[in-house]
Amino acid sequence: MIRKFLRHIFSRDKPASDPIVKLDIIPRKKHGITRNQINPCALKVTTGLQQAGYSAFIVGGAVRDLMLGLKPKDYDVATNATPEDVRALFRRSRIIGRRFRLVHVMCGSETVEVSTFRGHSPAGSDDDLTAIKDTDKHGRLLRDNIFGSQEEDAVRRDFTINALFYNPANEEILDFLGGYKDIKAKTLRVIGEPIIRYREDPVRMLRAVRLAAKLDMQIEAATAAPIGDLAPLLENLPPARLFDEMLKLLFSGHALACVVDLRARGLHHGLLPMLDVILEQPLGERFITIALRDTDKRIKQEKPVSPGFLFASLLWHEVLAAWKRYQAAGERPLPALFQAMDEILATQHKKLAIPRRYDAVIKEIWVMQPRFEAQVGRKPFRLLAHPRFRAAYDFMLLRCESGEIDHTIGEWWDKFQNADAEKRESMLLKDSASRKRSRGRSHRKSANPDKANLKNVTQDTEN
Repeated sequence: MIRKFLRHIFSRDKPASDPIVKLDIIPRKKHGITRNQINPCALKVTTGLQQAGYSAFIVGGAVRDLMLGLKPKDYDVATNATPEDVRALFRRSRIIGRRFRLVHVMCGSETVEVSTFRGHSPAGSDDDLTAIKDTDKHGRLLRDNIFGSQEEDAVRRDFTINALFYNPANEEILDFLGGYKDIKAKTLRVIGEPIIRYREDPVRMLRAVRLAAKLDMQIEAATAAPIGDLAPLLENLPPARLFDEMLKLLFSGHALACVVDLRARGLHHGLLPMLDVILEQPLGERFITIALRDTDKRIKQEKPVSPGFLFASLLWHEVLAAWKRYQAAGERPLPALFQAMDEILATQHKKLAIPRRYDAVIKEIWVMQPRFEAQVGRKPFRLLAHPRFRAAYDFMLLRCESGEIDHTIGEWWDKFQNADAEKRESMLLKDSASRKRSRGRSHRKSANPDKANLKNVTQDTEN
């Protein structure tokens, strides 16, 4: 017990990788954020904690976004109260998490996340059987549930722009690491030694790319330098956590810029393996570019976006290649398509852990694509009535725009779905008749080649 106590005391020394901390208190007249701009639920939580005698601040992305004139999507509160203290203060709250316990406080339909100030994890010696290893062999933090001071909490955060503490009571910002100046300079800077911080949590590399694109910032040179060499560390992350971070990136409203930057820095290898091949192909690159551009546009217009649709787009050209391969091996088209779909999804599940709840949507979009080429009989009506028609139709338009299939297919379906019943029937009848005439001419020519040649010869003689 004494040995564990001494180890805990001496481990509180600041690691050599930590930056020099200097507190700068920024008044409202300088930063411009008023308490009226704060979300009512977040204001209620901070006020409640302060009235109970605790320190409490709005922290992280919300402060950053308010300074940049953006509307925060969510609010986080940092406090010196323990999770149990917070839970006791707010009736509608719950403690979550194992790696680091947090409290979710609910106000109606809104949720504010409350965290206790974090400190440095105690380091156990290899010969102490009671010690808990805090990092894996690559340096990734495995245990991070140590409480500490506000200064230590600031140092434990990822980037300087996310380490600002706003106090609604006096409308001041507490800046320990120069984050205020970095926001003004449009600079994204990691806190501490970049190599160590990326090893602690490789997701920070993805987050750097996402934040730089979203906030129109430049990644500081020392922060960017090790990313390419450390990219393989992403392979050691739990696939589910990797998927969550990629979803944030792809739905940031700047997915196209993010994917281009991921590729430029070598972060896409093994993460989105299809990009290794697709972006080398003009047709595949065009398809992905259009899909991501349209996703960004919808998000900026605050329109709904579907993860299933986006992943169906990202994986489509891999499915297309596998589909052709199975058909070349002698498999019939439809069974070949199903085999291709299963193969690509199984591969991607291992890398990015796309939740299987999206599989049904992805597969339905893919399997409906050949049906758009059937424009006769009752097939178009059945396709039009399908619950996933709109998603599959939008996907088909991407294929037309990228040049994968003839644009006339998209034009026909645009007219067909917007036509009245009589017009739809006439489109089908006309198309059916023309196909029958075409098949009939082809059949007669192949059945009576000598007769056709004789007729031509006779006409030539008479002329």
